[in-house]
Amino acid sequence: QVQLVESGGGLVQPGGSLRLSCAPSRNIFSINAMGWSRQAPGKQRELVAAITGRGSTNYADSVKGRFTISRHNANNTVYLQMNSLKPEDTAVYYCNLKQVIAGVGYDYWGQGTQVTVSS
Repeated sequence: QVQLVESGGGLVQPGGSLRLSCAPSRNIFSINAMGWSRQAPGKQRELVAAITGRGSTNYADSVKGRFTISRHNANNTVYLQMNSLKPEDTAVYYCNLKQVIAGVGYDYWGQGTQVTVSS
């Protein structure tokens, strides 16, 4: 079983920055994509950003131009650089890894890290 270890959440003032990190607990192969989703109280979980093994990225419209996802392929660590944070970015952020083996997909999730944007 693969565990995803997240770090980097916390409390930041509006306009500030945070960087989230996520790495699998062991070596893993056939990674299709990695990404970050978030869930605010009373709302559904939503995709924030994702990156494929080839480096293609996509972002939620609400974070375009402010957040940047990147990945270190050697150890499969994925980062989410969050700039110009807004109170509406407050949520629990979850790392996600999608693995495909022989045509079968597997989804792994981190335990979540709290991001709070408040003055």
